[in-house]
Amino acid sequence: MTVKDFLLELGTEEIPARFMPGIIADCKQKTENWLNELNIPYREIAVYGTPRRIVIYVHELSEKQQDKTIEARGPAKKAAYDDAGNLTKAGLGFAKGQGVDASQLETRATENGEYIFAVKKIAGGKTIDILSGIKDVILNISFPKNMRWGNHDLRFVRPIQWLLCMYGNEVIPFSIANKETSNISFGHRFLSETPLQINSPDMYFEVLRKNYVIVDQTQRQQDIIAELKRIEKEHNVTIPIDSDLLEEVTYLVEFPTAIIGSFEEEYLQIPKEVLITSMKEHQRYFPVMDSQGTLLAHFVTIKNGDNRAVETIKKGNEKVLRARLADARFFYEEDKKVAIDSFNKKLTAIVYQEELGTITDKLHRIKENADEITKHMLLTADDEKNLARTIEICKFDLVTNMVYEFPELQGLMGREYALLAGERAEVADAIFEHYLPRFAGDEIPKSIVGSIVSVADKIDTIVSCFGIGIIPTGSQDPYALRRQATGICQIIKGNQLELPLNTLVDIALTTNAQKDLLKKPKTELVKSIMDFFMLRVKNILQDEGVRYDCIEACLDMETGNILDIIAKGHALQKALELESFSGIIETCNRVRNIAAKFEGKSEYNIELFIEPIEKELYDIYQTNKKRIEESVRARNYQEVIQIIGQLKPEIDRYFDNVMVMDKDDKIKNNRLAFLSELNNTLSVIGDTSKIINK
Repeated sequence: MTVKDFLLELGTEEIPARFMPGIIADCKQKTENWLNELNIPYREIAVYGTPRRIVIYVHELSEKQQDKTIEARGPAKKAAYDDAGNLTKAGLGFAKGQGVDASQLETRATENGEYIFAVKKIAGGKTIDILSGIKDVILNISFPKNMRWGNHDLRFVRPIQWLLCMYGNEVIPFSIANKETSNISFGHRFLSETPLQINSPDMYFEVLRKNYVIVDQTQRQQDIIAELKRIEKEHNVTIPIDSDLLEEVTYLVEFPTAIIGSFEEEYLQIPKEVLITSMKEHQRYFPVMDSQGTLLAHFVTIKNGDNRAVETIKKGNEKVLRARLADARFFYEEDKKVAIDSFNKKLTAIVYQEELGTITDKLHRIKENADEITKHMLLTADDEKNLARTIEICKFDLVTNMVYEFPELQGLMGREYALLAGERAEVADAIFEHYLPRFAGDEIPKSIVGSIVSVADKIDTIVSCFGIGIIPTGSQDPYALRRQATGICQIIKGNQLELPLNTLVDIALTTNAQKDLLKKPKTELVKSIMDFFMLRVKNILQDEGVRYDCIEACLDMETGNILDIIAKGHALQKALELESFSGIIETCNRVRNIAAKFEGKSEYNIELFIEPIEKELYDIYQTNKKRIEESVRARNYQEVIQIIGQLKPEIDRYFDNVMVMDKDDKIKNNRLAFLSELNNTLSVIGDTSKIINK
């Protein structure tokens, strides 16, 4: 099979950095689908992105499509051939309709008898003749936002400036928005002025690098990290690398060079979170620390280009940052002049959601939720005092100048201003903690007060949104309900809170119902919200390596006790390693299946146990039932499984020697009642019928 490399470069005006990861993923998927549909073999597809170009590179693309065979079933053999073996009108009509002659018809046996099939072998076409179809892939790339330019009807992420498309050393001809394909590319906007002729795809990357463009984003990112390490070594500093900032900067530059700048040390009096946020979020600078993690009056910016004019660029960036920090200092000083209670009063004018009222209304719901949640906790008098004050002022920083300018500092500034105002440290910390966790992998609240307020706030957001019909879809989740639900699960799990989800959901639904905020029946909302939470619990267990069937087996939709579910899931996963577990599952399922035939109460009379084995199993069961209950209280489900394993031989012997469905209904129902109770006990490890038993 002869192969050549395929190269497409789509040159554009600057594409927003935040768009590029999604563009690359979508472009790769659509290219794969397109080539697979065309039946053209290839070794690998790579997609690259810089601020000014989207590049598709297909390694070892075959020069022709694979041959394919198309089969179509026709009439039954007895209808297609006469007794002499000649085609009938039905057979001839089928062959003509399929465009084949008699030699291309085959007779095959099917479940419904013998039928004739038309078999057509279609030779693959030349790849070069169909590659212009890549145009459709380009036109169907998904972008977060599109724009139009000139008099073109095309909507695209940014105006197209040039098109390069080659298969081997040949140009693939097509046009988009009046731009014709060629073998001409362009280097860095400011450092490479002349057009670049690309004679073959394999020379593309080296030609671009010589003209100050590193096409491969992975290589660009590695170069940025190397530049930051260079600065660290030269200046004896530490530069913490934020992964999100690193990714964004990677797509802001085509040829990275790090420059270290400085600002006045007086700005270090501002809380470091403000300085770091101002650098990262507004300027895309990396903050600089000493070896102890103390913030220094320096920053690092990544220039898009080589080391020319470094001093000029450094001074320009210092000037811009200085203005930013001056604004931040002004906001900080102005906020310190205002009392917390004065900020709090302004919350009555801030609408949280049109149907759900103001932030103040939300605070009232949080308080009512928290009052009920605390009934399930052990709090000291100080905890209760701190909780009341935290709930009262936990949102005040939303109306500060600093948070208005830097929304991502909510909670952080609340803690800072609370401490400055003389609030208890526990209250200040809880104000910050009630926003946790803010993103995947973030910390959870450390204090009981912070945990309660965080859970009370998040469950209000979820239940109130569900109550008025705001439910996340595949593409939209405006109130971040998935993150809120995951956060609740992580807090309960991480802090070992004895707070079943059904209790929590009922608390918030009751609060909302009392304020007439539910548009749907409470029972309907309970199911939809619990389903929503169970998906989050599933995700947690999957991330922790628990097999999907073990997850399904341990999910408890009735109470949603996260601590139990997670403990069971891991115990079942661990039990898969035991050779005896397969037999335990079989025995549990056997008990479950027979017990399912009993609809009465699990009340039985041991005097009706007429077979010796019945009494023997009962005695052993009673002894081990207590052990199981103790292990369940300790959430030691691995031990529960071991105890069930010890019961298994006696249960199996029972089934081998006792006819459960006795002719005497009294004896039969007594045995079923006993097995029903036994099943309830065995089922504490989960629904074993959902575990794939190999």
